[in-house]
Amino acid sequence: MQRLLCGLAGCALTLLFGAAAADAQETVKIGLIMPYSGQFADTATQMDNGIKLYMKQHGDSAGRSKIELIRKDTGGIAPDVAKRLSQEVIVRDHADLLGGFVLTPNALAAADVSAEAKKFMVVMNAATSIITTKSPYIARTSVTTPQLNHTLGVWAAKNGIKKIYTMVSDYGPGIDAETWFQKGFKDGGGEIVGSVRFPVANPDFSAFVQRAKDSNPDAIYIWVPGGAQPAAIGKALAERGIDASKTKILGQDALSAETALKSMGDAALGIITVAYYDYNLDTPMNKAFVKAYNDEFHRNPDFFAVGGYDGMQLIYAALQKTGGKTDGDTLIAAAKGMAWDSPRGPMSIDPETRDVVQTVHIFKVEKVGGELRNVEIDKVPNVKDPGHMAH
Repeated sequence: MQRLLCGLAGCALTLLFGAAAADAQETVKIGLIMPYSGQFADTATQMDNGIKLYMKQHGDSAGRSKIELIRKDTGGIAPDVAKRLSQEVIVRDHADLLGGFVLTPNALAAADVSAEAKKFMVVMNAATSIITTKSPYIARTSVTTPQLNHTLGVWAAKNGIKKIYTMVSDYGPGIDAETWFQKGFKDGGGEIVGSVRFPVANPDFSAFVQRAKDSNPDAIYIWVPGGAQPAAIGKALAERGIDASKTKILGQDALSAETALKSMGDAALGIITVAYYDYNLDTPMNKAFVKAYNDEFHRNPDFFAVGGYDGMQLIYAALQKTGGKTDGDTLIAAAKGMAWDSPRGPMSIDPETRDVVQTVHIFKVEKVGGELRNVEIDKVPNVKDPGHMAH
C-alpha cells in the first residue's frame, strides 16, 4: 500500500510540475550575425543599438517567449565566416532564428543555412534584391537598393531634370544602384549622357568629377558606400567648382548621412538624396524615437538603427502571433503581410516576396539653425521592390 501511495504522490507531483512548466516562459534564442569588429563595426553598433532600444521599450519577452540574444562577429565582409557562424549558432547554441546582417555577401551565405535548417531569418540591413529569394524563411526590414534608386530616377525625370551623368562604386551594390537609377530615369523620359564606375576604395574623385562636369549634365548621380567616400566626393565637387544650385547632385542616403555632412561641410548644401529613414523625419513617432535613442546612446539613430529596431518589432509580433512556436514555417507565415507603424513611417512585409513595402523619402541638404540637415522635400508611399518584379 505504502508503495502505491508513493507512486500516486509521485504522479501528482509530476502533474503539478508539468503544469507549472507549461506556464513557464520558453526561451527563444536569436543568433545575431554582424560585423561587430573591423571597418563596419559602427554600422553593427548602430543596428545593435536599435535592437537594444526596442527591447528596453518592450521588455525581453514577446508573448510567452523570453528573448535571448547570441551575438556572433563576422569581422567584416566574410561570407564563409557568416555561414560558419550561422551554422554554429543553430547547432551549438540552439538558436531558434537568425537576425542582423549588415552586409549582402554575409546575408547571402547565411541564407543557405536558413533554407537548409528551416530557420526564420530577419535581414535588418543588407539591401540586394536577390537575398529574400535565397531562402523561403527570410523576411527583410530594411530596404532594397532598387526600391530607393529606381524611385529617385523616376522622381528626377518628373522634376525637370533632362540629362544626367552617373558615377558609382564598381561592385555589386553600386552596379545595382546604377542599373535601377538609370532605368527609373529613362522610364521617366530622361537621358543618361555618360557614366563611370570607379574602384571601391577610390581615394580621389577629381578626375571622375571633371569628366562628369565636361558632359554638361543637369545633374550628377553618385553612389558610394559610407565611410570616408562621401567626404572625398564632397572635396572633389568643391575643387572642380560644381555648384549644387546649378548642377544638381543626386545620390542614395549614405552620401548625406550625418557623418558625411560633418566632413563635407557647406559643399554638401543642395545635395538631394533618397532614403527610407533619416533622423530628421518630422513625425511625432520619429521625434520620440530619436529622443529615446539619444537618451540611451548619446547619438542620433541612422538607417542601420531603424533596421534593427524594426527587425525586433517583426520578431516580437511574429512570436506573439504564433504563441511562441519557433519553427521556420510557422514564423514566416506569421511574418507575411505583417504591417506596423515605424519611426520611418508605415511599413509592411509583402506576403508574396517577404520583402519590405514602405514610404521612400526624398531629402535635400539645407542649413537648419546653422547646422547641415536633410530636409524632406518629397515622398512616395507604398513602394515595393522593383527588383523582385524583374526576377
